[in-house]
Amino acid sequence: MIQLHSTDFELFDLPPRFAQDGAALEARWKALQREVHPDRFAAQGAAAQRVAAQWSARINEAHRRLKDPQRRAAYLCELHGVPVDAERHTAMPPEFLMQQMALREQLDEAGGAPALDAIAAQVAGLRHELLQALAQQQDVERDWTAAARSVRALMFLDKLAADVDRRRDTLA
Repeated sequence: MIQLHSTDFELFDLPPRFAQDGAALEARWKALQREVHPDRFAAQGAAAQRVAAQWSARINEAHRRLKDPQRRAAYLCELHGVPVDAERHTAMPPEFLMQQMALREQLDEAGGAPALDAIAAQVAGLRHELLQALAQQQDVERDWTAAARSVRALMFLDKLAADVDRRRDTLA
């Protein structure tokens, strides 16, 4: 019997690893939501509906975390006793910081959509490399400390990608 305090992986009956089958995750989410939808418990009264709503919220929370690679990687680190703790651990390798500064400068100087597209492509490539590294660190090496550092780097890249998107929006 799955409990509210089960891990997200236990709740979704998935192996606790970084690499996940997106289609299986979505199918399991839909199946779980069908099982606990509050309307199914209407005849059992308000208390049963409240419990169903709690389950639904818990399932949605787990789905959001498992679906997002950054959140899933951070969650795995946390489950293995190495929280990402980005607020306290702000030190990054100098080469990574230099790369981020160069990309930020390019973003500041970008004059139009082609320049923004080029920056977005660079960020997407770096993000892809980082996701591959996370899969290796978490699923093969089980190096949670290195994975936590990679999650923090991914957070930088995801913020940069969002800033590129916001800048695109101002061009429209």
